[in-house]
Amino acid sequence: MSTVPAYKRILLKLSGEALMGSLDYGISSDVMMQLAHEIQTVSQAGVEVAVVVGGGNIFRGEGLAKGGIDRVTGDQMGMLATVMNALAIQDAIERIGLNARVMSAIRINQVCEDFIRRRAVRHLEKGRIVVFAAGTGNPFFTTDSAAALRATEIEADLVLKATKVDGIYTADPKKDPEAMRFSELSYDEVLSRRLAVMDQTAILLCRDHRIPLRVYNMTSPGELLKIVQGATDVGTLVH
Repeated sequence: MSTVPAYKRILLKLSGEALMGSLDYGISSDVMMQLAHEIQTVSQAGVEVAVVVGGGNIFRGEGLAKGGIDRVTGDQMGMLATVMNALAIQDAIERIGLNARVMSAIRINQVCEDFIRRRAVRHLEKGRIVVFAAGTGNPFFTTDSAAALRATEIEADLVLKATKVDGIYTADPKKDPEAMRFSELSYDEVLSRRLAVMDQTAILLCRDHRIPLRVYNMTSPGELLKIVQGATDVGTLVH
């Protein structure tokens, strides 16, 4: 495995739930600092890092809609939750000495920047960590779709889906001890097998724009650096 990065620019997709750690709600400071240090090692290796974060640890629009709230309103609340998470990530990253910028798909200028593609690319070229918030800015679209969209817009070399398991399995490994992990899959296989990796829109975007996706365990220290250095035995590669 080479110490020279295998990728110039990556996009890391984090779910809101991943930020909770062992908590039932909110943001774990331990998880946040571990994430910041993982990003730091990758950035110092010469890789440009963008992040898309969900908001499920605070609000999830679809869940709110099931409780009777208008779906569009619920999704807008979910977008605001992602801004809160993005600000927390920015704070953790800056506390360890890196520069970070939050860019939102909805206008919230007193808190963070608007998403402007060319400006985002410029931030990345200057070595800043860019955290994309508010999904696509539209209701009915998940933050998985936002991750695939932003990766396409900034011409990322790789999308990384951070989870609590070490890849994609034939079934939920926590429920089925006989579940087997895939080392590699095609996008069409993910679609035909209906594997719950990312939503269908996100998978199609990555497939059509030929952006590889690797699913890995974010709770294992050092995995992110191994991936960007070219390790092929970490998680599951979808391409």
